[in-house]
Amino acid sequence: MSGGADSSLALGQVRLLQAIDETGSISAAARQLSVSYKTAWERLERLNNLSESPLVMRSAGGSQGGGSQLTDHGQQILEGFTQVAQEHKEFIDKLGARLHNIDDLASFVKSSQLVSSARNQFMGTVTAIEPGAVNAEVSLRISEQVSLVAIVTEQSRLDLNLAIGSPVLALVKASPVILTSSSDIAVSARNKLCGTLSRLTRGKVNSDVTVDLGDGKTLNAVVTNHSVEQLHLEESKSVCAFFKASSVILLAV
Repeated sequence: MSGGADSSLALGQVRLLQAIDETGSISAAARQLSVSYKTAWERLERLNNLSESPLVMRSAGGSQGGGSQLTDHGQQILEGFTQVAQEHKEFIDKLGARLHNIDDLASFVKSSQLVSSARNQFMGTVTAIEPGAVNAEVSLRISEQVSLVAIVTEQSRLDLNLAIGSPVLALVKASPVILTSSSDIAVSARNKLCGTLSRLTRGKVNSDVTVDLGDGKTLNAVVTNHSVEQLHLEESKSVCAFFKASSVILLAV
């Protein structure tokens, strides 16, 4: 299995699941795919955020060790993708044209695929809608324990055909996310998500922070290094993240 540049992000993520299933380790899977451990974890976090249930179960061991295995749901997803890949291959073989493999097919249809710079992407279900003269407030559940609130224009609500039970994709950029080490702080932001700081990567000016929200969901934030020091942020520390409802972009799926 090659870990070269994939023409399809989804295909690269499926290859990660397959590598974890084969090696029993995220670090070993990253080596097999020739990507960094951080890249592998970011792909896995994206998959978990878009899945109704966690795809991988991880035991302790850190970046240099520890075992990992697919959950039952992860196995179902992998088997489903494998079946689709086989059906694509059979289609391509029958077509007999220039599409020679699954990567070519992904390139062929990539114009219809969503590409977004938003670091946080969650698949959710609309649980409540409060329409207004101009804007509508939309509540959605992204897991059993985690919910979001979004503000969209009333026209956007109608255009997206949003209703209770509608599946939606919620996008939140990392930059509007504000972190605090106190769960009691009062802010005007409608979204308050608390969890554990699972990864902190320092840059020259800013730090990339990943918060484990539970239920296999994670939230990314970008904060200044000064804020990291001021808040005494470190891995395993309890933190809360805030962002306004207007920072949440909804897409119908």
